[in-house]
Amino acid sequence: MNSPLTQVGIIVGSIRKASYSRQLANALIDRAPAAWSCSIIEIHDLSMYNQDLDDNPPLPWTRFRQEVAASDAVLFVTPEYNRSIPGVLKNATDIGSRPSGQNVFNSKPAAIVSLTPYTGGGALANHALRQSIVYLNLAVMQQPEAYISEIDKIVDEHGKVTDIQADKLLRAFMKGFESWVKRIGS
Repeated sequence: MNSPLTQVGIIVGSIRKASYSRQLANALIDRAPAAWSCSIIEIHDLSMYNQDLDDNPPLPWTRFRQEVAASDAVLFVTPEYNRSIPGVLKNATDIGSRPSGQNVFNSKPAAIVSLTPYTGGGALANHALRQSIVYLNLAVMQQPEAYISEIDKIVDEHGKVTDIQADKLLRAFMKGFESWVKRIGS
Protein backbone atom coordinates (compact mmCIF):
# COMPACT_ATOMS: atom_id res chain seq x y z
CA MET A 1 0.00 0.00 0.00
CA ASN A 2 1.43 3.38 -1.03
CA SER A 3 1.43 6.13 1.53
CA PRO A 4 -0.14 9.42 0.44
CA LEU A 5 2.08 12.14 -0.99
CA THR A 6 3.19 14.88 1.35
CA GLN A 7 1.62 18.14 0.13
CA VAL A 8 4.11 21.01 0.26
CA GLY A 9 2.88 24.52 -0.44
CA ILE A 10 5.52 26.95 -1.64
CA ILE A 11 4.97 30.65 -1.09
CA VAL A 12 7.14 32.82 -3.32
CA GLY A 13 7.77 36.32 -2.00
CA SER A 14 8.14 37.95 -5.39
CA ILE A 15 5.21 38.38 -7.76
CA ARG A 16 7.28 39.13 -10.88
CA LYS A 17 6.65 36.34 -13.44
CA ALA A 18 10.32 35.68 -14.17
CA SER A 19 11.61 36.45 -10.68
CA TYR A 20 14.69 34.74 -9.34
CA SER A 21 12.55 33.66 -6.38
CA ARG A 22 10.14 31.79 -8.66
CA GLN A 23 13.06 30.26 -10.56
CA LEU A 24 14.61 29.10 -7.30
CA ALA A 25 11.25 27.75 -6.08
CA ASN A 26 11.02 25.68 -9.26
CA ALA A 27 14.59 24.46 -8.75
CA LEU A 28 13.64 23.36 -5.22
CA ILE A 29 10.58 21.56 -6.59
CA ASP A 30 12.89 19.72 -9.00
CA ARG A 31 14.98 18.59 -6.01
CA ALA A 32 12.05 17.62 -3.79
CA PRO A 33 11.63 14.05 -2.54
CA ALA A 34 9.64 11.72 -4.80
CA ALA A 35 7.04 11.31 -2.04
CA TRP A 36 6.21 15.02 -2.16
CA SER A 37 3.70 16.91 -4.25
CA CYS A 38 4.87 20.52 -4.36
CA SER A 39 2.91 23.45 -5.68
CA ILE A 40 3.36 27.19 -5.63
CA ILE A 41 0.64 28.99 -3.71
CA GLU A 42 0.11 32.24 -5.58
CA ILE A 43 -0.02 35.56 -3.75
CA HIS A 44 -0.09 38.03 -6.67
CA ASP A 45 -3.88 38.43 -6.52
CA LEU A 46 -4.22 38.99 -2.77
CA SER A 47 -5.55 42.44 -1.92
CA MET A 48 -4.21 44.10 1.19
CA TYR A 49 -5.49 42.52 4.38
CA ASN A 50 -8.41 44.45 5.87
CA GLN A 51 -10.20 43.13 8.94
CA ASP A 52 -13.44 44.67 7.64
CA LEU A 53 -13.48 41.92 4.99
CA ASP A 54 -13.19 38.98 7.41
CA ASP A 55 -16.92 38.18 7.31
CA ASN A 56 -17.02 38.20 3.50
CA PRO A 57 -13.44 37.61 2.31
CA PRO A 58 -12.41 38.13 -1.31
CA LEU A 59 -12.17 34.91 -3.35
CA PRO A 60 -8.35 35.09 -3.62
CA TRP A 61 -8.11 35.17 0.19
CA THR A 62 -10.32 32.09 0.42
CA ARG A 63 -8.30 30.27 -2.25
CA PHE A 64 -5.02 31.14 -0.54
CA ARG A 65 -6.27 30.02 2.88
CA GLN A 66 -7.61 26.73 1.46
CA GLU A 67 -4.33 25.96 -0.33
CA VAL A 68 -2.25 26.64 2.78
CA ALA A 69 -4.65 24.61 4.94
CA ALA A 70 -4.38 21.67 2.50
CA SER A 71 -0.58 21.72 2.71
CA ASP A 72 1.26 19.40 5.08
CA ALA A 73 4.24 21.78 5.10
CA VAL A 74 5.10 25.26 3.86
CA LEU A 75 8.27 26.43 2.14
CA PHE A 76 8.88 30.17 1.82
CA VAL A 77 11.19 31.45 -0.92
CA THR A 78 11.82 35.15 -0.52
CA PRO A 79 13.98 37.85 -2.00
CA GLU A 80 15.35 40.60 0.19
CA TYR A 81 13.77 44.01 -0.40
CA ASN A 82 15.30 46.94 1.47
CA ARG A 83 16.73 44.64 4.17
CA SER A 84 13.41 42.91 4.80
CA ILE A 85 10.71 40.89 3.07
CA PRO A 86 8.45 42.09 0.28
CA GLY A 87 5.18 43.65 1.44
CA VAL A 88 3.18 41.11 -0.60
CA LEU A 89 4.69 38.27 1.42
CA LYS A 90 3.91 39.92 4.75
CA ASN A 91 0.38 40.58 3.50
CA ALA A 92 0.00 36.88 2.60
CA THR A 93 1.04 35.79 6.08
CA ASP A 94 -1.46 38.26 7.57
CA ILE A 95 -4.28 36.90 5.38
CA GLY A 96 -3.43 33.31 6.31
CA SER A 97 -3.35 34.04 10.02
CA ARG A 98 -6.74 35.77 10.19
CA PRO A 99 -9.42 36.02 11.40
CA SER A 100 -8.38 35.35 14.97
CA GLY A 101 -8.54 31.66 15.81
CA GLN A 102 -8.47 30.57 12.14
CA ASN A 103 -4.72 30.58 11.45
CA VAL A 104 -4.18 28.20 8.50
CA PHE A 105 -0.43 28.06 9.22
CA ASN A 106 -0.83 26.73 12.76
CA SER A 107 1.61 23.93 13.69
CA LYS A 108 2.80 23.17 10.14
CA PRO A 109 6.46 22.37 9.51
CA ALA A 110 8.08 25.14 7.47
CA ALA A 111 11.36 26.31 6.02
CA ILE A 112 12.72 29.51 4.51
CA VAL A 113 15.06 30.09 1.59
CA SER A 114 16.18 33.65 0.96
CA LEU A 115 18.04 35.05 -2.00
CA THR A 116 19.52 38.15 -3.52
CA PRO A 117 21.55 39.10 -6.59
CA TYR A 118 23.93 40.78 -4.12
CA THR A 119 25.99 39.35 -1.26
CA GLY A 120 24.54 38.35 2.07
CA GLY A 121 22.09 35.79 0.72
CA GLY A 122 19.04 37.72 1.84
CA ALA A 123 19.86 36.92 5.47
CA LEU A 124 18.00 40.00 6.71
CA ALA A 125 14.86 38.98 4.80
CA ASN A 126 15.18 35.43 6.10
CA HIS A 127 15.34 36.62 9.70
CA ALA A 128 12.64 39.27 9.25
CA LEU A 129 10.32 36.55 7.97
CA ARG A 130 11.28 34.26 10.87
CA GLN A 131 10.46 37.06 13.31
CA SER A 132 7.09 37.67 11.69
CA ILE A 133 6.03 34.02 11.46
CA VAL A 134 6.75 33.16 15.09
CA TYR A 135 3.22 34.36 15.76
CA LEU A 136 1.87 32.01 13.09
CA ASN A 137 3.04 29.03 15.16
CA LEU A 138 4.88 27.45 12.25
CA ALA A 139 7.58 24.96 13.20
CA VAL A 140 10.38 26.57 11.19
CA MET A 141 13.45 24.48 10.39
CA GLN A 142 16.60 25.99 11.88
CA GLN A 143 19.23 23.89 10.06
CA PRO A 144 20.25 23.61 7.34
CA GLU A 145 19.87 27.25 6.41
CA ALA A 146 19.70 28.53 2.83
CA TYR A 147 20.86 32.04 2.08
CA ILE A 148 21.53 32.35 -1.65
CA SER A 149 23.84 35.17 -2.75
CA GLU A 150 24.38 36.29 -6.34
CA ILE A 151 21.37 34.34 -7.58
CA ASP A 152 21.81 35.92 -11.00
CA LYS A 153 25.10 34.02 -11.37
CA ILE A 154 23.81 30.57 -10.40
CA VAL A 155 20.79 30.29 -12.71
CA ASP A 156 20.81 30.43 -16.49
CA GLU A 157 18.40 32.33 -18.75
CA HIS A 158 15.92 29.44 -18.40
CA GLY A 159 16.00 29.53 -14.61
CA LYS A 160 18.02 26.33 -14.26
CA VAL A 161 20.67 26.13 -11.55
CA THR A 162 24.04 25.89 -13.27
CA ASP A 163 26.34 26.32 -10.27
CA ILE A 164 27.52 22.99 -8.82
CA GLN A 165 27.93 24.32 -5.26
CA ALA A 166 24.48 25.90 -5.33
CA ASP A 167 23.01 22.63 -6.61
CA LYS A 168 24.62 20.74 -3.71
CA LEU A 169 23.32 23.30 -1.22
CA LEU A 170 19.76 23.11 -2.58
CA ARG A 171 19.80 19.29 -2.54
CA ALA A 172 21.10 19.23 1.03
CA PHE A 173 18.50 21.81 2.04
CA MET A 174 15.64 19.76 0.59
CA LYS A 175 16.99 16.59 2.22
CA GLY A 176 17.09 18.43 5.55
CA PHE A 177 13.58 19.79 5.00
CA GLU A 178 12.33 16.27 4.23
CA SER A 179 13.72 15.06 7.57
CA TRP A 180 12.22 18.08 9.34
CA VAL A 181 8.77 17.51 7.85
CA LYS A 182 8.87 13.83 8.86
CA ARG A 183 9.97 14.74 12.38
CA ILE A 184 7.44 17.52 12.94
CA GLY A 185 4.66 15.81 11.01
CA SER A 186 4.85 12.72 13.19
